[in-house]
Formats: sequence, structure tokens, C-alpha cells
Amino acid sequence: MLATRSIGRQALNVPRWTQARFVSSLEGNPHIYVFPREGTTNSHILSLLSSEPVNPDLAIGVTNKLPPTPDSLTENPEFLNILQEVFAKHAHEDPEAQSQAQVMVSTAGANLYTGGVLMANQRGNRKRMEAGDSSGGASGQGGAGGAGKGGWIHISDSRRPPDFGRIAWPEDIFGSLEVDGHGQFVGGDGKYQASGTYRMVTRDGILGLTPFLREKLVQRLRELNKQ
Repeated sequence: MLATRSIGRQALNVPRWTQARFVSSLEGNPHIYVFPREGTTNSHILSLLSSEPVNPDLAIGVTNKLPPTPDSLTENPEFLNILQEVFAKHAHEDPEAQSQAQVMVSTAGANLYTGGVLMANQRGNRKRMEAGDSSGGASGQGGAGGAGKGGWIHISDSRRPPDFGRIAWPEDIFGSLEVDGHGQFVGGDGKYQASGTYRMVTRDGILGLTPFLREKLVQRLRELNKQ
């Protein structure tokens, strides 16, 4: 359920045994820290920041189960707002997003469904295509394209990577970036659009970010925590 990590603390004239404190993190997700919620016996605050006291306004949310489930987690909407602000500013700089853009414009002979799913030899996948099409917003704008045509790529959670030629489920999509026919982000930043369908926890797990975007998000959270 939990993993315990030691975080060094330097101080002058302090015994060695007090120079480390232990912070719990989610098993399998060491970047998410778990703090007991004051005044409760079975409630925990989840945060990307290890500092104490924990700031609930910057936390991912509160859960009464570990690991958290879709039913147990109460999401912090302010955290998601901060995440989307960071993605709007930095998602196009992510090496993984840049790689997706290059792959998209080099994919030849792909006929697109409105939900962004490749239609060639994809019979029998009606349920997935309907889910992608009905989600609305950025998640229905297409995620792969023919050579030189441009289109949209999706920034999605890493907890359930989609198969090649497919887009992630709507609940896993943070947002989308527009790419031109040369594999470059339109306007320089891809005009990021939030999907409006993302869920912090699904049956596949909790928030999973690329190293680049996680670092940018943590930097922003630390800045806000100092204010």
C-alpha cells in the first residue's frame, strides 16, 4: 500500500538520528506522497509535494482507501486547474509530445474516425470508437494522421498507454496539441486544449505523468507553496 522514503535534513549540532524523516508514498508511484488527514482515523491527503505541513489547496485530493480508487478519492479541483495551466505552458516542450508529433505526420495511409481512431482493419472495436467520439472536446479531434496532413496529438496519462494507432480513453486524456503538416506545433505551442474528460483515478490507477511534465508541475506547486 505504502512505501517509506527517507529525506535528508541537514542541521548544525543535531544528532545524526534526527537528520532524516520518513515520508510515505504510494506503492508503485513514489512521486505521490501520503499524509494523514488531521482529525480523522482513516483519511489521507495525496500530494506531489513532500514538504510538511501539507498544503491541502495544492494536494491531489483526499482518499479513505490506499491505494485510492475512483470511489474513494475526492479530487481537488484547484490541483487540476494548476496542472492544466502547466500543461498549456509546457506540454509542447515535452520530448514525448514532440516524438508523437513526428510520428503523426509520418504515418501514411491512415483514414481517421472523428474520435481519432485508425479505421483500417479495426472492425470489431465499435465500443472503443464510440467512447472516443462521444467524449467531446479535445479528445474527439483525432490522434493520428496521414503523412504531411497534420492534426492533433493527445497528452494522456501513462497509467494505461494506448496501443499504436489508437488514442487513450477519454478519462485518460489531459488535453490536445495541434500539429501542422511538418510535425511542428501550430503557433509554436500547439494551442493546447484541455479535454474536460480527465479523471485523476481510474481502475488502472492514479495520476501518471511523464518525467518532464511532472517536473514542471512540481516546480509550479513549489512556487505556489512559498506564496
